[in-house]
Amino acid sequence: MANQDPVRITVLISGNGTNLQALIDAREDTLKNCSIVRVISNRRIAHGLVRAKDASIPTHYLNLLPYKAKFSENARTEYDKDLAALVLADKPDLVVCAGFMNILNDTFLDPLADAHVPIINLHPALPGQFNGAKAIERAQKAWLEGKVEKTGIMIHHVISEVDMGEPILVEEIPFIKGVDEDIKELEQRIHEKEHKLIVSGTRMVAEEIQKRNINGVS
Repeated sequence: MANQDPVRITVLISGNGTNLQALIDAREDTLKNCSIVRVISNRRIAHGLVRAKDASIPTHYLNLLPYKAKFSENARTEYDKDLAALVLADKPDLVVCAGFMNILNDTFLDPLADAHVPIINLHPALPGQFNGAKAIERAQKAWLEGKVEKTGIMIHHVISEVDMGEPILVEEIPFIKGVDEDIKELEQRIHEKEHKLIVSGTRMVAEEIQKRNINGVS
């Protein structure tokens, strides 16, 4: 990806931001031709905002609660509409969901699609398994019940159906037979692999974007 305009990336977060940190660190090598133009959080106390500020990356906080108070049943629609406008104001080439815990609906997805800005997400499960929240806990429960022998992680395109977009990268993570692994140990094992996969998946999509730009394909 050398000698080309950097791929402009907006990152959406909700929490500690360890996967965001992996993206920040990768700017020195794997993602050296990418630029994180803004980090947006739906939680004010998300430590990922601190990580972004420490890396001199602009941040923004946008929470759903005021929308619930103002719009009632239309809160999610209005929130996602404003979130899309906020994201598009920075003219990103790519949006990466790195632990963003809000489900994105069509009032966010459609404006991004119209602007030809792909959205990708990191999810700690294999395609078609344990979509949505608490995927790691649900996978471990299924393992203890003898229903599965492995779990995994994936980077996938974001569509309106939660965690059902086309996979970009998938990595299987087997459960360890004969080992009494608690949920924190399993989470740690999964998170370590997530940090590598989110960088690899972002690089793959960034390369596709640069090829598209070179060829003039919208």
